[in-house]
Amino acid sequence: MSDVSDDDFQQILAQTRQFVHTAVVPREQEILAEDKVPDDIRDQAKQMGLFGYAIPQEWGGLGLNLAQDVELAMEFGYTSLALRSMFGTNNGIAGQVLVGFGTDEQKARWLEGIASGEVVASFALTEPGAGSNPSGLRTKAVRDGEHWVISGQKQFITNAPTATLFVVFARTRPADEQGAGIAVFLVPADAAGVEIGAKDAKMGQEGAWTSDVTFNDVRVPDSALVGGAEDIGYRAAMTSLARGRVHIAALAVGAAQRALDESVSYAATATQGGTPIGNFQLVQAMIADQQTQVMAGRALVRDAARKWVEGEDRRIAPSVAKLFCTEMAGTVADLAVQVHGGSGYMRGVTVERIYRDVRLLRLYEGTSEIQRLIIGGGLVKAAQRRH
Repeated sequence: MSDVSDDDFQQILAQTRQFVHTAVVPREQEILAEDKVPDDIRDQAKQMGLFGYAIPQEWGGLGLNLAQDVELAMEFGYTSLALRSMFGTNNGIAGQVLVGFGTDEQKARWLEGIASGEVVASFALTEPGAGSNPSGLRTKAVRDGEHWVISGQKQFITNAPTATLFVVFARTRPADEQGAGIAVFLVPADAAGVEIGAKDAKMGQEGAWTSDVTFNDVRVPDSALVGGAEDIGYRAAMTSLARGRVHIAALAVGAAQRALDESVSYAATATQGGTPIGNFQLVQAMIADQQTQVMAGRALVRDAARKWVEGEDRRIAPSVAKLFCTEMAGTVADLAVQVHGGSGYMRGVTVERIYRDVRLLRLYEGTSEIQRLIIGGGLVKAAQRRH
């Protein structure tokens, strides 16, 4: 169920589309050159409620469900991915841990600030030795009376340079038959011992900031333990990531749609020997492949989101959607560069940026390889249980 009716949602969607096309698309070069989303765009996104669109209304969010979330994500994907990144962790992997697993006190303390954008929540899971699979986690949390002491290093953490709150995954004991031994803690960014590294220099996604975060014996009270229980952590991570995968798949569809639109518009107008290149059948074939892939991805995302909302499939379908759509965006972006010829390889041309931006989609929130393991392993295990 959603807090928002279909009619109201159509208005939100139309406003978001207009915002993306009129406020953000014309400034993509500026975002790229400055490696920063301009403050006025950030303020506008806050006023529109985009920092909390997936946070329930009781906490000041818009209360969109995942089926509505993906429609917005397809709009966000149409422009610099830095836009979505700015409020993505609030609505997605970090915010959803609190919505789904936080205690009443924790929700009351943080969710309104997250929904308004006053608080930037950051999801601190990945480490130098543990990426898409959290079981290799080395960051430790040791109980000390009424407190926990957290120590370890996190890597590639989105929004770390601007974060107010870190949702930190840490090992409280070795994995055993009780569970993974991983707990989740709410650590304010200004807590003593929290050290934010320099901003990462990445291949693409300029304006989306990531960095290392080091926890040097950071003391937090018992009340910082998400859900008030140790073994909630691993489940919180897995649930939050699975939901996030459907969202990332939708983002990929939006980016692929933009690459397609740029290709069609270039093919219709650019000439070779006096003839528009779109009149050449081999160029039409590339565009046909792009269109087919984009439509397949869009249908798949909507289906996976519906299955999530209805509780029908919250494990296999998210991985299928993320695997197909992020790989698809890579293929469509590659074809877009090909359609543009030499100019597609030039900085300042939209498809060159998209080509670099979408490469990350196959890596974060679970690599394509991890998705294949979840899908293949899940199907085989289900069959074994039936026999």
